[in-house]
Amino acid sequence: MMYYRKALVLEAFLDMAKHEDLMEGYKAAGTISDEEWKSLIAQCEALADMKFAYVVSCQQYGNDKRSALSNAQDILQLMRTYPSLRVAYIDVVEDRVGEKQIETAYYSTLVKVALNKDSESAGPVQNLDQVIYRIKLPGPAILGEGKPENQNHAIIFTRGEGLQTIDMNQDNYMEEALKMRNLLQEFLTEDGIRQPSILGVREHIFTGSVSSLAWFMSNQEHSFVTIGQRLLANPLKVRFHYGHPDVFDRLFHLTRGGVSKASRSINLSEDIFAGFNSTLRGGNVTHHEYVQVGKGRDVGLNQISKFEAKVANGNGEQTLSRDIYRLGHRFDFFRMLSCYFTTVGFYFSTLLTVFTVYVFLYGRLYLALSGLEEGLATQRKFRHNHALQVALASQSLVQLGFLMALPMMMEIGLEKGFGKALSEFIMMNLQLASVFFTFSLGTKTHYYGRMLLHGGAQYRSTGRGFVVFHAKFAENYRLYSRSHFVKGIELMTLLIVYQLFGQTSHSTIAYIFVTSSMWFLVLTWLFAPFLFNPSGFEWAKILDDWSDWNKWISNRGGIGVSPEKSWESWWEIEQEHLKHTGTIGIIFEIILSLRFFIYQYGLVYQLTIAKNNKSIVVCEQCFDFDCARWLGGSLTFFNFVTSRFT
Repeated sequence: MMYYRKALVLEAFLDMAKHEDLMEGYKAAGTISDEEWKSLIAQCEALADMKFAYVVSCQQYGNDKRSALSNAQDILQLMRTYPSLRVAYIDVVEDRVGEKQIETAYYSTLVKVALNKDSESAGPVQNLDQVIYRIKLPGPAILGEGKPENQNHAIIFTRGEGLQTIDMNQDNYMEEALKMRNLLQEFLTEDGIRQPSILGVREHIFTGSVSSLAWFMSNQEHSFVTIGQRLLANPLKVRFHYGHPDVFDRLFHLTRGGVSKASRSINLSEDIFAGFNSTLRGGNVTHHEYVQVGKGRDVGLNQISKFEAKVANGNGEQTLSRDIYRLGHRFDFFRMLSCYFTTVGFYFSTLLTVFTVYVFLYGRLYLALSGLEEGLATQRKFRHNHALQVALASQSLVQLGFLMALPMMMEIGLEKGFGKALSEFIMMNLQLASVFFTFSLGTKTHYYGRMLLHGGAQYRSTGRGFVVFHAKFAENYRLYSRSHFVKGIELMTLLIVYQLFGQTSHSTIAYIFVTSSMWFLVLTWLFAPFLFNPSGFEWAKILDDWSDWNKWISNRGGIGVSPEKSWESWWEIEQEHLKHTGTIGIIFEIILSLRFFIYQYGLVYQLTIAKNNKSIVVCEQCFDFDCARWLGGSLTFFNFVTSRFT
């Protein structure tokens, strides 16, 4: 990111130098000993320092410095390499109050490297930085979400009229830094009825070649930051702030709440709330594609799933937030629909897609077990209903995830040609892109639905590493058990029971399309983590995973035992959301769990235990039989666990 300063120095040299100086060149000016040349370069550098400041918000720098960790030494080395770099951190010290009382004090601190003759010599880390500002805080600064709180405490140390937020997984290029002066001029242009308050910038994903999953995510993200945000900005006028590297009108946002909201849980996706806040307070968000910033995305399936879980949780909180409520009431009808379908509506539609699969299968199961399907099949008006068959078969395209790839094909076609787009689409499907996007469908649905029912969104660290590593089976089970494996087994059971008791002809086109797409959904949810796991089928890795799984499932939980060490501790954390859910969440959980009584209904009316008696007494007897069977299975499992733990 320090290319910005170098670009400003170069542009200042081109503006201030004489014709003869330009002929000598910028590089030659630094090698000539003439005082006039040195004065010119000094003026250029001073002007660049006046216009550009780079503040790194690293709240743990003070603790790392006192502990003499390598992280602090690395940051110090960066400041020594780039003297204009500034580091903001929260300094926690023990201050003496009176004679005997000592209290913990918190300071928001800005430091720079101490430039002196001895700066090159090896010495203690504490003596090589210099405090510029030190502001005492009334208490702990990190009360809400960590990332926005970190931004809020450091924003007071910035200056100028433009503020660009940059994440740690982003990069910059010299040719893009030269365009920043042109981009800042966009603040002075009229876009619609008012000047822009946020300048949206596209991103260049440079991690697409790491793995096939990284390529899928790279194409998906590329389509969103180009054709997607381009459409949101104009003509829909519903583009918000979706993360770095957008450029803010600093004065506008400092007087309207800052660039981040940090309330716990509700502002988990803090970036988009800056866009909500700017729009609600009369701002205008535009998008500009002649400037781009590099960005590294997640490259492994577990990293991608954690990121999508975080985004899904954040959209669940957005659904319940007052910001979306206010936007929905203040937009016109068309802008309101655009805002809905480009924010929380996408995740709600994804939830409805999976919910429709459940409703369809349980409905067909009810028809098959109750005998209604056999009766309907004998009626003439239901035999050759081709329109219904086409409608049922068309949903298979949605379930296979093909529509997720449509924006990617359009953007690749616009930039590289539709022949290239078609070839990349074929190559992506040969590398199981449909499997990945179908698996991603389950991730979004699970975490968005849980967030709506029970709340409790939390930040999920993905690591943002570049190394593709083998994930153990126990780790995959902990991550995907509730979101994919349990749901996949339930859908597989529904398909098997319907296959056994259904009366519909199994050779019809509608049946083949519908069931094949659902079988694809089931197999994807059950086996995708192992297909995309590096060295997942290597025999030595399988043996290691089995040994690790046995150790994890056998360890006893308790206080201080992490979920990675014990199945019992993991189970308690997985049920944590039920302890804090509200009455509505409990009622919905009970209603959703009642779907399993359809199996009991089938036991009554399909098996021979009822002896053609369809009274309610038989249902009660069958329910008692199910309870006794469940109790027996629970006692058997309890004895098994007790024997393993003792």
